[in-house]
Amino acid sequence: MPPASPPSRSTNGYDLVLRLGLGVLAVVVPLSHLAWLCGNLTARLTGSAWAPYQPGTALFHPDRLWPTASDTTLLLGARIVPASLLMTIGAAGVVLWLRHRIRSRTGKKTPGLAKARDIEPLMAQATAAKARSLRPTLKETKRLDARDTGVLLGNLQGTRHEVRMGFEDVAVAIMAPRSGKTTGLAIPAILAAPGPVLLTSNKAGGDAYTATLAARATAGRTWSMDPQQIAHAERAMWWNPLADATTLDGAGRLAGHFLAASVDASAHGDFWSKAGSNVLSQLFLAAALDQRPITDVMQWLAFPADRTPLDILRDHGHTAVAAQLKGTVEGPPETRDGIYETARQYAAALLDNKIAAWVTPQQDVPEFTPAAFVTSNDSLYLLSKDGGGGASALIAACADSVMRAATAQAERAGGRLDPPLLAILDEAANVCKISDLPDLYSHLGSRGIIPITILQSYRQGQKVWGEAGMDALWSAATIKVIGSGIDDPDFADKLSRLIGDHDVPTTSTSRSESGTSTSVSMRQERILPADAIRALPKGTALVLATGLRAAMLTLRPWYTEPDADDLAAASARESKAITARAIAKHTPTQADFGPAA
Repeated sequence: MPPASPPSRSTNGYDLVLRLGLGVLAVVVPLSHLAWLCGNLTARLTGSAWAPYQPGTALFHPDRLWPTASDTTLLLGARIVPASLLMTIGAAGVVLWLRHRIRSRTGKKTPGLAKARDIEPLMAQATAAKARSLRPTLKETKRLDARDTGVLLGNLQGTRHEVRMGFEDVAVAIMAPRSGKTTGLAIPAILAAPGPVLLTSNKAGGDAYTATLAARATAGRTWSMDPQQIAHAERAMWWNPLADATTLDGAGRLAGHFLAASVDASAHGDFWSKAGSNVLSQLFLAAALDQRPITDVMQWLAFPADRTPLDILRDHGHTAVAAQLKGTVEGPPETRDGIYETARQYAAALLDNKIAAWVTPQQDVPEFTPAAFVTSNDSLYLLSKDGGGGASALIAACADSVMRAATAQAERAGGRLDPPLLAILDEAANVCKISDLPDLYSHLGSRGIIPITILQSYRQGQKVWGEAGMDALWSAATIKVIGSGIDDPDFADKLSRLIGDHDVPTTSTSRSESGTSTSVSMRQERILPADAIRALPKGTALVLATGLRAAMLTLRPWYTEPDADDLAAASARESKAITARAIAKHTPTQADFGPAA
């Protein structure tokens, strides 16, 4: 680039005078024209003649243009009204400029991030076309509802373009608490789901449970599994976890949920954990084959010498499994007692009658069957406390059973569920530790099963699935949503490198005897450095979609939508109902104090 001519310092004063003159003209010119126009309009209303086009005279000598007009008319028409109009136009201009500045500062034009054309596959036209190809029931529909085309993630920042994940995508969302993961992602997705919905959560009041329960009840039946009474829900269902445990593989998966709920991924491979899980799977298999309730397993664990499970396994042809169980029972007492005690600890939640009642047959209480659920428009709410041990194992087992039933139904239906199943695995690292979830992600989307696993941090996932497992889950997710509150420097830097670099012009100035020259060169700079990712404002999120540039979104919380008032009222009613149930449950009765004197 040729060097620019050196600026002369002596011209600084002229530049100031020039700018001052332009500023005066910017005020005088429009004001004079407004004075001429408003003066003529006022003169016409008062009976005076229309004056010729002389804006300068109208501003400085209005009495020459309208000699018959009164002083009040001239003051009003050529002074007050034009000045007021000019100030109003100026104020409107300042407001628009400030809005532009605010949008710019919040990332509207962050260089290097995706524009609408860069993420076209996530836009309305592309997702609608994809939905028609994936869902046979929509092929003849002339006009599709937005809810039928995909899950809303938000708006492309600074625009009105809606960004949606399609019904073959699988997502991982890493968002800190109070960053909008529930209000801006989970709840809108649940409310707009076209088919069955599965939600796992560790909260009830003021959360996705209360915000969506009434709305989903209009679409189909709502099932609530609340073994630890987070929402103090009435036990209006029971589910048989042994229904899928009639094979060794199914029993092993059920035992694996109890293992995952009790210990971290790093301890899954040690001797006691593996042996305890094996004994559980063998006893689960025996109970399932004999159509016994799962609570019978706790009786067998309490008395290892009980030969009932051995006889059941042999009677059903599982002689090798029976031999393995017999070897454990008849092994060294110290080893046997250690293995059985480990198994007891994993399944300890089943000792609680209130928890066990949700997974054992109940008279006059309907049974929840995953196979029927996945072909309905129902909703299943699975609630458990953080660190719930065996209780969270039941939540994970039920969610796993639903997704496996959906896979089987999809295979029978030609490959995909229509409408799809939406599985919101909120707080998955706390209440829904499905050990092979990273492996399931590789094919769930192709079956019409749309999981959105929500984590508070990347390290939280590593604790549950291990470093390799979390990397596999992250890699398998076709949609990755990153919200505010990322405080892990390694993960923030990883994201920064994934988002990439862009060219930034750098201006350099050199001075010599011949004058001053300026040159411009390009250098590479991170689009979003780690500190910028950490400082993402609440209500925004980064989206990384497979094969597309990273985009910045503005989340769409449910309470900003047109029907928010009705939803808020329904949520408030449900929250009050939870409070009332809690108070009633903990209010002492006469029976608590014994017979009256």
